[in-house]
Amino acid sequence: DHILGFFRIWSIPLDAVEGIMGKFVPAIPLHIHEFNDRGIRFGHDRYCKPFINDNILNELFGTDADYIKEHFLISNDGHYQLQEKYDTQRKILEYFSGEHNGARHYMKEGLFYLCSNIILLEEGSNGQQFHFRIAMEQTSSFVYLDEHSKQQLKELYINYFFQRQDEFWKKEAMHKLPGLKASTNMLVCGEDLGMVPHCVPDVMKQLGILSLEIQRMPKKTGTEFFHPNDAPYLAVVTPGTHDMSTIRGWWEEDPAKTQRFYNQMLGHYGQAPFYCEPWLNKEIIIQHLYSPAMWTIFQLQDLLGISSKLRRQNPLTERINVPANPKHFWVYRMHLYLEDLLKETEFNTELRSYVEKSGR
Repeated sequence: DHILGFFRIWSIPLDAVEGIMGKFVPAIPLHIHEFNDRGIRFGHDRYCKPFINDNILNELFGTDADYIKEHFLISNDGHYQLQEKYDTQRKILEYFSGEHNGARHYMKEGLFYLCSNIILLEEGSNGQQFHFRIAMEQTSSFVYLDEHSKQQLKELYINYFFQRQDEFWKKEAMHKLPGLKASTNMLVCGEDLGMVPHCVPDVMKQLGILSLEIQRMPKKTGTEFFHPNDAPYLAVVTPGTHDMSTIRGWWEEDPAKTQRFYNQMLGHYGQAPFYCEPWLNKEIIIQHLYSPAMWTIFQLQDLLGISSKLRRQNPLTERINVPANPKHFWVYRMHLYLEDLLKETEFNTELRSYVEKSGR
């Protein structure tokens, strides 16, 4: 899991609550001269401190904007800054701790946003070196910049995240991963999903580390789904992981997307069923079994999904983890005893036949 951490790890400051305030470690920072070379009028406070004006406050807080100004901000020539006792997300969280009132919660979230409404994180180098805040373009701080600065910052941002770090992160991984491989005679597989640097596939191929291929999370830009038939041999294919909904749960999440999957990936005409019937679940399982990938691995919930008798009634209860929800604990438990599952001759015989026919 998280093989990208061997290349670089996401580090979040102690005074932050949200991961958006983090940065990759290690990373080669931007030097102040790079902004000057591109004709960007660099201002430390403008880029490194929360950008707050009346329009932003009205958009975030509406009729409560004046209350926010009075209690949390300091006015400064048409702009505002957070009072020192509220100038980090951690301080804001502590102030609102124990609050369950909906209105107060929305104020806390709005103040969190103000804290993160920055473009650069300073390296701690006396104003000389910086890192980009992830998702810079989604900040209102960025929106209020002039067009020249926006364009130049976009180019620097792309270079920072997708080009300048590549060889550096490759060397980091080649220091660590060979040691991991040498420590075991087990086959090593890497969960290489997400914001993947260009060097990752090459390093994994060099070291013989299997990649992870997931049908609904294609790695190829511009595609909506990944077909198991297109997997490389040195790979693990799976319909989903512990951090995702099961086949049945996913099927019900977005009917429009399910319809496209039904027509494009499964090759069926007409209207897709709203619920993932056992025969549909079965088709997806079999599709994965016939992949050229070395391994195909399933969550047990997805295998039971082919049986109307054995699967749970509600697919939402099958999910193991929701990463976006810190209060979603790993409470999933099998609803069948393994001893009883062993006695389900019809199910076991059917599943065995699919595995054997696929040559696995």
